[in-house]
Amino acid sequence: MAFWDKLIRGKDPNRVDYYNEGVDLLQSGKFHESLTSFRLALKESPGDAVVLQQIAICYTRIGMIEEAAKTYRHVLQKDSSSAGAHYGLAFILLRSEQHMEAIEHLQAFLSHAPSGPDAGEHVDHARRTLAQLRGESHDAPAEMPPPNELF
Repeated sequence: MAFWDKLIRGKDPNRVDYYNEGVDLLQSGKFHESLTSFRLALKESPGDAVVLQQIAICYTRIGMIEEAAKTYRHVLQKDSSSAGAHYGLAFILLRSEQHMEAIEHLQAFLSHAPSGPDAGEHVDHARRTLAQLRGESHDAPAEMPPPNELF
């Protein structure tokens, strides 16, 4: 069947799916390798916001915070309603104690929040953090997103 797929649909059965490879590597903690796979995926699909967000997550995980913020901002220039970019950027801003800008991005995330079953944890985390930043809670604001980022 692979022959027919290649002939009819142009699918190459030997082609590497760099995006999924990057996701698998990211989940296994191989951040530099994951970054390489996502960069290759971006070559195949230039400007893809989902791939760019995964690259920003890799940058965050390996400590390249400025590059991560720059990448999230690039995504937001392309799509100002990108929930994942708002979420990631908000927590980067919290790290650098830019609370007012973080609040803006948390609000933007919540106004465009994803509704899937896995998104609930992130939506709740954003709401709690926003409440803490607004002084509606006595706990210190959370600085890091949950460990299993979706965006």
